[in-house]
Amino acid sequence: MKIKIVTLFFLFSSIFHVLNAQNAFSSLGLKSADKKYDDYAYADAIKAYEALLSKNEKDEKPVQRLANSYYFIGDFYNALKWYEELFKINENQDSETLYRYAQSLKSAGNYSKANEILEKFNQKAASEKRASLIQNDKNYLDEIKLNSGRFQIADAGINSPYSEYGSTVLDNKIVFTSARDTGGIAKASFRWTNKSFSKLYTAVLMPDGSVGKPILFHKNENRKFNESTPVFTKDGRVMYFTRNNFINGKRGRNDQKVTLLKLYKAELINGEWGNVKELPFNSDQYSTAHPALSLDENTLYFASDMPGTLGQSDLYKVKINTDGTFGTPENLGNAINTEGRETFPFISGDNELYFASDGRPGLGGLDVFVAKIKDNGALDEIQNVGEPINSRQDDFAFIIDSKNRNGFFSSNRENGQGLDDIYRFTETRRLICEQDIIGTVVDAESNETLTGASLILFDEKLNALQSIISDEKGNFIFPKVKCGRKYSIRSSKNEYGIKEAQVSLKRENGSTTVVINMNKMFKPIAAKTIEIKKIGAKPINIGPIKVGTDLAKVLKLPMNFFDLNKATIKKTSEPQLNKLVTVLKEYSTIKLDIRSHTDSRSSASSNQILSDKRAQSTKDWLVKNGIDPNRLTAKGYGETQLVNKCADGVPCTEKEHMQNRRSEFIIVSL
Repeated sequence: MKIKIVTLFFLFSSIFHVLNAQNAFSSLGLKSADKKYDDYAYADAIKAYEALLSKNEKDEKPVQRLANSYYFIGDFYNALKWYEELFKINENQDSETLYRYAQSLKSAGNYSKANEILEKFNQKAASEKRASLIQNDKNYLDEIKLNSGRFQIADAGINSPYSEYGSTVLDNKIVFTSARDTGGIAKASFRWTNKSFSKLYTAVLMPDGSVGKPILFHKNENRKFNESTPVFTKDGRVMYFTRNNFINGKRGRNDQKVTLLKLYKAELINGEWGNVKELPFNSDQYSTAHPALSLDENTLYFASDMPGTLGQSDLYKVKINTDGTFGTPENLGNAINTEGRETFPFISGDNELYFASDGRPGLGGLDVFVAKIKDNGALDEIQNVGEPINSRQDDFAFIIDSKNRNGFFSSNRENGQGLDDIYRFTETRRLICEQDIIGTVVDAESNETLTGASLILFDEKLNALQSIISDEKGNFIFPKVKCGRKYSIRSSKNEYGIKEAQVSLKRENGSTTVVINMNKMFKPIAAKTIEIKKIGAKPINIGPIKVGTDLAKVLKLPMNFFDLNKATIKKTSEPQLNKLVTVLKEYSTIKLDIRSHTDSRSSASSNQILSDKRAQSTKDWLVKNGIDPNRLTAKGYGETQLVNKCADGVPCTEKEHMQNRRSEFIIVSL
């Protein structure tokens, strides 16, 4: 597999390039620079390309690769500088370069220009998830603004001039990654994007929000590998963490001689972390990193660029079996993953998935997003958590205590102490804004409440969200509906039409009350005497009739118009059916459903066929006698709707069997 450019991963071999870089620049040419770029040694590639370009060699390829190198290490300021140079040389760039240019423009606060470039990106990458997100969310800055201002943030008090990131909390201590105290590697070699992951440190969390002095999390004199982003089980006995591909004293490499990342598991034994094992779905050919545990600790979430990844890195989950083995990793799919980077997952105590992404509309670089995990495991709407957590730079590794709403996140934003810094925060207002839609269904004329009305709640895209029935007082409630949106409620009830009611919710928690007035679709027809204009027929009185009325009973028609096992209407039955014709002509809006039934004698299949033929024969006779066929439907029910006990094998009299041989004429519309 050709390894994709995954900027969230540290490629261990870059350290060795940095150590030898100073002595090599004089002999570097384009071929050498390209090799460093292809080997993901972006720090070296930057120096090599800049050395070439300082000689006024403004070729398109090295300018593009220099801009990309800065982009990959999160230096958007210099990335923008060189993308600007690139577009001066040639504006016709590929879609990925357009996207990176737009992200770099955002980092400088130039959102109008960024949106122009994204429009060009959409034209070239119309089939991409990123393009559809941009196309469908053109007001993303307004939405981010609505989500902003909910956090108070401050320096975590553990940062150094180097790189700190990827924190978690264990036993009232913060455990985090730091590049401090690593020896003779230059400051510039530490970035989470492609530099050393360094060591794990810990510091006590004080009651006043301050922290104690950071110390190494565990003793480890081995400097051949680096660790990061741990997550612990609730009992503190098991740790999952990220480390360079290094096990049993040996460093692993992929086919391109590059050391990637793997996930490991360690156990606390007699106060020391040991029994370190790599997880079985690791590979030398791709990276796995940044673990997170589900609330029940039966699922491990992580980031990877393994085969099947949709973008540069995707979020995955894998089942942890009761015997300690693992299932098969499952990509979380395009509901969350894009062609960009999705990374640093975290599951909160409220069962919310927080993660970082640069593939979704945001403020620039990686932004932190959140989605509620539903009971069925699917993800609810994904939202940008807004400022000040998110900035124009990379913001990631968000964790939160769902009880006290305190937490930590990492960022390489301006005015920090190091290349990446950890910040603490307190959430002052929940992102989730929900309302209850409370209402009553009433008759529009009488204002009487309507019991048993069916109601369905739809969103703006006409997706059905919830369905309920009004109670004995006509009341209903749609609980926990998202604020700040428009909805429609479709109500229906027998004898009433379908009513659509529009509801707009304010962006505030609470409730909204609605009253749904329903009009009767069909009013009962009052009693009326009709002259049956046939020789020998007598006037009859019908009514009141309504939807659901069986005209056969109202007109006192015989139950059966057919000879035994026949489907042709008897001549002797026609005078009775003429009553039905007269009524249908008098009430020209009535629509009927003709239903034919048999007794249980003979086989069920034979009875079904016979009843279908009888129902159709009755319809044909009525049409022949002047009734519009569009007013009639016909269906046979065979022996499926017996009115008494006379099922197969039950002894019955002929009179009892006759009760089941019947025709019905049900009014379905007036």
